[in-house]
Amino acid sequence: MASLNVVGLAGGYSASDEIVKGIDLQIAPSDFAVIVGPNGAGKSTFLKMVAGLVKPRRGSVQVVGTAIRAGDPADACRHGVAFVPQERNVFGSLSVRENLEVACYASPAVYAKSLDEQLARFPILVRLLSSRASSLSGGQRQVVALAMALMTCPKVLLLDEPTAGLSPGAAQEALLTIATLARSGLAVLMVEQNALIALAAADRGIVLVAGQKVRDQSATSLANDPEIRTLFLGRH
Repeated sequence: MASLNVVGLAGGYSASDEIVKGIDLQIAPSDFAVIVGPNGAGKSTFLKMVAGLVKPRRGSVQVVGTAIRAGDPADACRHGVAFVPQERNVFGSLSVRENLEVACYASPAVYAKSLDEQLARFPILVRLLSSRASSLSGGQRQVVALAMALMTCPKVLLLDEPTAGLSPGAAQEALLTIATLARSGLAVLMVEQNALIALAAADRGIVLVAGQKVRDQSATSLANDPEIRTLFLGRH
């Protein structure tokens, strides 16, 4: 059974706005899929609809066969969806430890066990626990944001441009970490502008154009497609 099953998702930010125009998508456990496409294609809007942050006009989202309520991020979270936004993905005024604790506000009973798991997964956090999140580098903040998303043991991880603002080295490290998470059984769906490096790390590549899915194939074949490289990924 697919971890994530999206059927006919469509809508936008107002009743008359249809940025996303009826997208079907399935993501299996251990599947690392990246969404690419031109600016304004509806990539981030689609991700927010799946996360419950934008209510679709029509369509449905299921997590492991269970429908989540449209436009209800708390319900999405309860059913195993974790979303890492591009910006404001940590609480800058709080320490790293406090950020991780806040991430478990709806499931406080799992905090201690989840904290141990994230410290084992991301050893860099051990020495940063008392640091204010606003003092961290971009790469360190991204690690904290990922750890926060994983605190409730999600089934589906949604990432909106996780390499934005990172150095090339930090971006590669972040993508390697995400690929490792997918191999552990997590279903990962990521929107990324840095398409070539994202496709190099992912299993699947999905192209959105004007709110519609126009390609869904292996990341390798998509990255090597001359038409796709010219139109969306750059000529070189």
